[in-house]
Amino acid sequence: MDAVLLVKATIMGIVEGLTEFLPVSSTGHLILTGALLHFDDDKAKVFDIAIQTGAILAVILVYWQKIRSTIVSLPTDRQAQRFAINVLVAFFPAVVLGLLFGKVIKEHLFTPWVVATTFILGGFVILWAEGRRHPPVRINSVDEMRWTDALKVGLVQCLALVPGTSRSGATIIGGMLLGLSRKAATEFSFYLAIPTLIGAGVYSLYKERASLGAGDVPLFAVGFVFSFLSAWLCVRWLLRYISSHDFKPFAWYRIVFGLVVLATAFTGLVDWRE
Repeated sequence: MDAVLLVKATIMGIVEGLTEFLPVSSTGHLILTGALLHFDDDKAKVFDIAIQTGAILAVILVYWQKIRSTIVSLPTDRQAQRFAINVLVAFFPAVVLGLLFGKVIKEHLFTPWVVATTFILGGFVILWAEGRRHPPVRINSVDEMRWTDALKVGLVQCLALVPGTSRSGATIIGGMLLGLSRKAATEFSFYLAIPTLIGAGVYSLYKERASLGAGDVPLFAVGFVFSFLSAWLCVRWLLRYISSHDFKPFAWYRIVFGLVVLATAFTGLVDWRE
């Protein structure tokens, strides 16, 4: 396989891992990075979705004790059953809307222009959410959530079908506005990512299986490995960060980055190819 292509896969994997669980939109960053690297054909779009499973493996390892105990006690423990049901309930809306509108969204909204715009809008939403008086915290742990809380978070997650919105940003900020503590909202966002991103990756690979071959394995493997490594570092850092910080720095990053993309596009300084 072409060494240059493997370098591109490495860069894309690192970008995916570092941005998947931060409120900055991994999909948006992959679209922009792919445009710069000229790594944005149909196979690259499948690659972008597939390597998310590497980032999810990092979350599974970080939370392995909780996940394992839930699976083991699922047949008899009511709390474990409620937790599993909550994750499935939150997962369901994105499945339905993704199957109904996923193709249209990819055809018309996966562009640098849309990403830059949603970067900016999402940044202002985070600033507004962090600046307003939050409702009283009702839920300090994911185990305290009801299925109605999970459904609301799942509906908010659907906003992330628009690239640049940020799945983690929507679920974390949305969860906080719904009465979850910052820690509970962040952790539930991690847990919800497991079925959401694995499902998206498997579905994308299955749907495009005819266009993929054995020669693509090294490309996907490199992206997977670097996505896993960078996500593992990022998740561990984020858990420490949220204990004493808010998300305003990410909001300003989104706004500035979005404005830079729009400015360089209008001036012709960067050719953000669609």
